[in-house]
Amino acid sequence: MCHPTDSRPPAAPVVTGAVAQEGRLEITAADGNRFSAFRAAPTVPNGRSVLLLPDRRGLHPFYEDLARRFAEAGFHTLTFDFYGRSAGLGSRDADFDWATHMPLLEPAHVEADAAAALAKLREWTAGPVFSVGFCLGGSYSWRLASAGLGLAGAAGFYGVPRFFGDRAEQLTAPLLMLLAGEDVVTTEEEFAAFTAGLDRAGKEYELHVYEGAPHSFFDDAFADWQEACTDAWHRLLAFTAVEQPVG
Repeated sequence: MCHPTDSRPPAAPVVTGAVAQEGRLEITAADGNRFSAFRAAPTVPNGRSVLLLPDRRGLHPFYEDLARRFAEAGFHTLTFDFYGRSAGLGSRDADFDWATHMPLLEPAHVEADAAAALAKLREWTAGPVFSVGFCLGGSYSWRLASAGLGLAGAAGFYGVPRFFGDRAEQLTAPLLMLLAGEDVVTTEEEFAAFTAGLDRAGKEYELHVYEGAPHSFFDDAFADWQEACTDAWHRLLAFTAVEQPVG
């Protein structure tokens, strides 16, 4: 399963400051779609930004909290909702029927909204931007690195390769894959086929599997997986600390 509705993100192991500014906003994509987003700005910027892609729940409070954690670690952060076209504006609480709206979501929708979100993020700050996503958002985070958006890198937790599609040849930035060893959503064979395609295309990626960890282990409530959460944070920080080539 994906994150439960009451899940909350684990704290970042490296905190450089507080959240200087935060709040909801509405963004309009090039195709006219209006969607909800949430911004968190750091008091001590590290010169890098994060575009945060949620799981199938959309703009759930989990991702607003996680945007704050990234800001505390120095990142200008923007997270956004997938479902403006079918569900309108607003946050997605425990009662949101994502199962009705997720089948209506198309890759082109995510790319159009991400492009508009990135443009807004770049109005506030310069420097490299990295996408970070979870489950459905993890898949689309990787895919955005092939969409010509100028990302410096794309990280994903327990993404689903089928949502990435056949886009390996178009990748222009390295990928970070943080995977659950006991993932019931995606098989090892699917990831083997995914990484084989990346290898054939000569693309750069880093893959780490947390053996025994369940899908959606990156959760403060999962006491047994706090070490994995901390390690995943450190890998994210290391991935974004290196100046990545932008194609």
